[in-house]
Amino acid sequence: MYHYIDNFLFYLDTEKNASPHTVENYHRDLMQGLDFFATELGKQDINLHPMDIRLGLIRSFLADLRVRGLAKSSVSRKIAAWRSFFRYLGREGIIDRNPMRGLSPLKPDRRLPKFLYQDVCNVLMEMPEKEKALGLRDGAMLEILYGAGLRVSELVGLDAANINLAAGEVRVFGKGAKERIVPIGSLAVNAVDNYLNSGRTQLANLDSGEAVFLNSRGGRLTDRGVRKIVDKYATLLNLEKGISPHTLRHTFATHLLDGGADLRAVQELLGHARLSTTQIYTHLTRQKLREIYQKSHPRA
Repeated sequence: MYHYIDNFLFYLDTEKNASPHTVENYHRDLMQGLDFFATELGKQDINLHPMDIRLGLIRSFLADLRVRGLAKSSVSRKIAAWRSFFRYLGREGIIDRNPMRGLSPLKPDRRLPKFLYQDVCNVLMEMPEKEKALGLRDGAMLEILYGAGLRVSELVGLDAANINLAAGEVRVFGKGAKERIVPIGSLAVNAVDNYLNSGRTQLANLDSGEAVFLNSRGGRLTDRGVRKIVDKYATLLNLEKGISPHTLRHTFATHLLDGGADLRAVQELLGHARLSTTQIYTHLTRQKLREIYQKSHPRA
């Protein structure tokens, strides 16, 4: 089974141009399912063939995930990984039936994404120590995450050529390497300019290349590194658990809609392929309206 999975991941990477993050997640999800199927069938992973896996076995795997407390969103991602894998095997002529065909998608839990109120966000932006190189980096990083609504993978992938401070724009490559241009405001422009001219020059070395955001050793900052930095400032601010770089992306979208931005414009800025993905933020703005009403109206 291993070589089928390896070939599928290679197909995702080269032909589908999937992001490294997607390939890594699919690999992990497939291997987890493979271990379960092999145990249930009393076989070794290496001896398992795709035709051994039937719908009932897949249902047992999903039930096991739910019993162990996985969220519906995580289970749905594993379904997507296996569905995509079996579609690939069918196109390659390796299987003559797709066991996923009879499996209905899970209804997702209705969860509103977390976001920060504007006053909290303003305090967060001012927390990094601007007298230090790492503080300048952190300040620029937070301003870009909030000011442009970038995914963390898009942030760490930024090269010097992707930033046009004179025009107030960043060029990012989102999911599927789709390119988009996102404007940034004057505060973000100033923060990035200060970092590039003062902070990055102290962090950079011969191995830094064109990467914009560097770690303390001069290498390109990683997704995990960014999450640790955001978590550090969230902890210092005594914010609730679960604040992440993606929270700033949610905050970007929510504040735009609260300010009267068009939903389709926000969709373009976020790089969402479907408008339905962006529409969740309209629920956030309705929630904000209810809170304002309850606080302000004498008979609320």
